Amino acid sequence: MISLSHCVLALILASAAFSAPANVISTPETTSSSPTEIISGTSTGPAADPTPTVPYASNDPNPILWLAGNDSAHEPIRGGLGATIIAQNNEPIVEENADIVAPPTTDVGSLPNIKWPFSLSHNRLQTGGWARQQNIDVLPIASAMAGVDMRLEAGAIRELHWHTAAEWAYVLKGKTQITAVNQDGQNYISTVSAGDLWYFPPGVPHSLQATSDDPAGSEFLLVFDTGDFNEDGTFLLTDWMSQIPKEVLANNFQVDQSAFDKIPGHDLYIFPGNPPPDNQKNPVSPQGTVPEPYSFPFSEVNATQLSGGTVKIADSTTFKVSKTIAVAEVTVEPGAMRELHWHPTQDEWAYYLEGQARVTAFASGQNSQTYNFQAGDIAYIPATYGHYVQNVGNTTLRFLEIFKTDKYADISLSQWLALIPPDLVKAHLQVSDETISHFNKTKSVVVGPISH
Repeated sequence: MISLSHCVLALILASAAFSAPANVISTPETTSSSPTEIISGTSTGPAADPTPTVPYASNDPNPILWLAGNDSAHEPIRGGLGATIIAQNNEPIVEENADIVAPPTTDVGSLPNIKWPFSLSHNRLQTGGWARQQNIDVLPIASAMAGVDMRLEAGAIRELHWHTAAEWAYVLKGKTQITAVNQDGQNYISTVSAGDLWYFPPGVPHSLQATSDDPAGSEFLLVFDTGDFNEDGTFLLTDWMSQIPKEVLANNFQVDQSAFDKIPGHDLYIFPGNPPPDNQKNPVSPQGTVPEPYSFPFSEVNATQLSGGTVKIADSTTFKVSKTIAVAEVTVEPGAMRELHWHPTQDEWAYYLEGQARVTAFASGQNSQTYNFQAGDIAYIPATYGHYVQNVGNTTLRFLEIFKTDKYADISLSQWLALIPPDLVKAHLQVSDETISHFNKTKSVVVGPISH
């Protein structure tokens, strides 16, 4: 026999079940606080959704706490977290890496290191210049590309050589004269100025020589399309010649063996020479010159003006011979940022030319980390990692985005969200139609400071 008390209890439970919204997932927050109370502890007004499935993200703006060259205190403290350093401390490194020392609270999980300063690379010193490199030995995450910073005094020569990898270059200062001969016996010569590019396919022999247009000579950035590239493993003319029996040399070149009495006993690598004239000519080849030039006047390309800076791109659509390397040269004004984006299939090897940058890389799965970059630093961001580049300094930020690909590509977060149904965006982010109206349907690339 069912008692009256059992009937009353059943009615109460049924009533509670039918009055609860069907789309609510019960959480401790929804049973004890409103969404605004979760954030601030007090109710300040209605939220977009009164029953979030997870707490809202923090409203802390998490700014960078100091800049390189700033006299402020450099301590691992952010808000009520952290404490002062009371033992040993490498202050110059701390000063340049505020977001490593005192990371924003939005950083979660862990990432492999994505930063390498060329200043930490071992330098190979030669009479007439030097070279320092970055590869997977010092930056293990950089599996697709490696870099070399090379300096030649006026007239100095990077000796005749070739590589198993393609060589791409950006001239940092001065002018460099390049020569090459391809597999069809077609030759090429050009003087490449600051801001311009060159590219040699794998196996194509070439030389590099600083002119005297700048009395100091030249310096240039080299990028190779494999992360395990080693500059010391280059195929050098003098290295090979010194390892060939003299009678073989005589027979090959059809001269007397004595003609090779003074060839170097080992490689020269970089050595002094007489500065070449800018209008130096190659011998005339019966096979003609290369069908596509190995250099590209990137400095003469007009940059696209954007709300917060500029961008210009060189890939195989404009620099035809560059089949495995593409580049974007980006400037970002103070307070502006390279917009939130990612590259769908290719890793990014970035080089900072001037200014101070803040970059957060998002690797999915609750893993993100913020880094700081200055001139001379390399950043390596794997394909699909979401990121931005913020100018946190007081001068123009300028950097190169370099990719192992024939054509530059990126995906803009703002454009993606602007080109799908607004209700889908609101369901995810609980933002208003007015907010969505600010999402750009075309790529912003570099966005200026927010206007108030």
